Amino acid sequence: MEHLNESAKQILLLNDNKRIEDISNSKWIGYPRAKKVLNKLEDLLEHPTILRMPNLLLVGDTNNGKTVLVNRFYTMHRPVINISDSKLVAKVIYVQAPSLPDERKFYNALLERLQVPYNLSDKVEKKQQQVFSVLKRIGTRILIIDEIHHVLAGTSAKQRMFLNVIKYLANELQIVIVAVGIRDAFNAINTDAQLANRFEPELLPKWEMNEEYLRLLASYECMLPLKKPSNLIDTDIALKILSLSEGTIGEISKVLSLASVEAIKSKKEFIDKSIIHKIDYIPPSDRRKYANKLG
Repeated sequence: MEHLNESAKQILLLNDNKRIEDISNSKWIGYPRAKKVLNKLEDLLEHPTILRMPNLLLVGDTNNGKTVLVNRFYTMHRPVINISDSKLVAKVIYVQAPSLPDERKFYNALLERLQVPYNLSDKVEKKQQQVFSVLKRIGTRILIIDEIHHVLAGTSAKQRMFLNVIKYLANELQIVIVAVGIRDAFNAINTDAQLANRFEPELLPKWEMNEEYLRLLASYECMLPLKKPSNLIDTDIALKILSLSEGTIGEISKVLSLASVEAIKSKKEFIDKSIIHKIDYIPPSDRRKYANKLG
């Protein structure tokens, strides 16, 4: 069992169903680029308050770890009750952008995240006042807005309006805005020249066949409760996983999870190319082809 970390060794003592259940749970691996982004977020959290706070635009392909990463940061800085005065402190707030660039829906989403009662029929101005008041009171320093590319789903006028809301939030509250999205997010932010200048882009590229990718596979192998070593860094296996997953960490994780379950059910207890061939998995590009045919 030397191929496993201590946590996986404990899971290995459980029955097959429990091991499969553990494999199905999401796992965090602090690979170098993720650590770099987390460190940058920590620096932004501690940034001194200035007139124009720095902002970050985190961009990557679908299922390449963006949301997992910012949620990791949010979890590390969950709201807490200050012992000295019993007041709530929430330095980091996470919210998803509405599916269309709509100011009212955005404030609704924020108020729901903040667990603040509101009426759907309230005027936008009142909701804005509620949001600003609460964010000031709880000491918010970073607002994470996921799926920022949804801005592009609206008309030019709606896009400008929504981006002005973000700009106003940042200016009035003097907080850091972290926008997260797919590559279209560049276009979303660049529709406003002032915002484009304020947002530093941070890219999460697809994985390639290199040392960093092999380290990722080695880290995964340590966490998968299989009785025998799989040697995932073997060139043939590593290339097969990379090809199927098309280079995104979410798909890499899915392939390895399915392969691990198959290894347990087949009693083989390790992953090789024959196990990978048996899993019920369709690569992302093929899914899109099937969707297009059905459409």
